[in-house]
Amino acid sequence: MALLKINPTETKAWEKLNYHYLKLQYDRIQDFFSYDDQRVKKMHIEWKDILLDFSKNKITDHTLKLLFELANEVELKKGIEAMFSGEIINETEKRAVAHVALRDWNNQLQLPFYQEVQEALQKIKVFTENILSGTTKGSTGKAFTDVVNIGIGGSDLGPKMVVESLQDYKTHLHTHYISNIDYDAIKETLEKLNPETTLIIIVSKSFTTLETLTNADAIKNWIVKANLKTEDHLIAVSSAIDKAVAYGIDADNIFRMWDWVGGRFSLWSAVGLSIALAVGYEHFIELLKGAQEMDEHFLRTPFQENIPVILGLIGIWYANFFGYETEAIVPYSNRLASLPAYLQQVIMESNGKNMSREGYLVDYQTCNIVWGEIGTNSQHAFFQLFHQGSKIIPTDFIGFINPFTPSEMHHQLMANFFAQTEGLMNGKTGAYENTDNTDGLAKYRIFRGNRPTNTLLINKLTPKNIGSLLALYEHKTFVQGYIWNIYSFDQFGVEYGKQLAQSISNEIKNQKVGQHDASTSFLLEHYLKKQNR
Repeated sequence: MALLKINPTETKAWEKLNYHYLKLQYDRIQDFFSYDDQRVKKMHIEWKDILLDFSKNKITDHTLKLLFELANEVELKKGIEAMFSGEIINETEKRAVAHVALRDWNNQLQLPFYQEVQEALQKIKVFTENILSGTTKGSTGKAFTDVVNIGIGGSDLGPKMVVESLQDYKTHLHTHYISNIDYDAIKETLEKLNPETTLIIIVSKSFTTLETLTNADAIKNWIVKANLKTEDHLIAVSSAIDKAVAYGIDADNIFRMWDWVGGRFSLWSAVGLSIALAVGYEHFIELLKGAQEMDEHFLRTPFQENIPVILGLIGIWYANFFGYETEAIVPYSNRLASLPAYLQQVIMESNGKNMSREGYLVDYQTCNIVWGEIGTNSQHAFFQLFHQGSKIIPTDFIGFINPFTPSEMHHQLMANFFAQTEGLMNGKTGAYENTDNTDGLAKYRIFRGNRPTNTLLINKLTPKNIGSLLALYEHKTFVQGYIWNIYSFDQFGVEYGKQLAQSISNEIKNQKVGQHDASTSFLLEHYLKKQNR
């Protein structure tokens, strides 16, 4: 299927949206509710355990109509079908984009690669059950108590975030994540562990990632110094089987990665081995089930009722017409503290591109800066800017109706959740503290409101629901990248940084600075001069 490659700003729908924006830009969200008493009914979607309310946005029925016209004009539906059929849509790397196949655990969607995914899942199942039961032991015959996952980027952020989010489902194993090259942090982690009962998972697609292998070397030495066999304690997840074997890992303990899975979309694969060990294989499958259900929703639901499509289009509306350059993710659950960081990689590594699919520099915005923090912590940090700042930050609020452990405190948490979206939209006058304004400061207490938010209200934080939530954001990212006419599935900027770092690392080891710009040369020389002094 030949995919349409078109500058979205040259479409008829984009022209209509520009004209519509000029008419709408000064309208207030709260006024839309007074014009249309059916607004909430029309602007919410209830799907399984997830409710999306997108009524508190600077959009009208006509806005949505034009955004759907844009999606149809660029043939978004064909793009979605091409990804699900395993076509090579990652053209810059000549690869299919088939992470959705990792979640098709029962062949419900009839996707490519089903057999090899099943074989990988079976291997994860057997290995996980053997570790958890104590059948597989370390060198000295002791059962494992701790797991250390060594990776970076998608090999770290995704699994770590999911394990943190599912702490209420944890097994007896203690899971630790090491990503940054910071020996002080590694030393702090290792001091808490017994090498005899520690399992190490090295996750690197190429098995050449500098940060991962540097950290792996440090922990491998820790195992060797304890007079333990590395083959009993080291596991690898990689596509470079030969390199992992050469590193000293038993071939039977190497879990395969595929080139059709990008790192930031890989937690559903053997990269999620630490998830299966942390929460159990059955809960890992529940995670996949939740993602699969969202996949099916995204693939088969009309755009007007399609959660990822609607969120993606609203994001384009703000980025390209209102000119808002950031968006925030605020989950009201401490378990999801790492979700904003995870979504930063999913979204910004995917759509942080300035070259169109035809090979031209784009002249329109292609990706927002994504950031956030958990509520209510964020309310006492950056929400001041949200309410009264000169910048407008469209924000997704994510809340859970039922906590894992019922408590009156949850009602207070959710009271804040609902209050913030109400306050951001409606604002308020400034005289609430001093009704006669004798101090002359009422104007500083004004909240103008008209700040857009989406509300995602989820029944409970379960493995299945977190799977659906993460797949939702993956598909939102796809929608935006496809409409912006960019390649969302390569990451050459990341790879370039790695290449430079490897070159400079050699210079530091050899104590000799190579050819650089004046500033970098100065900094390197200063670093080498002051080292160990």
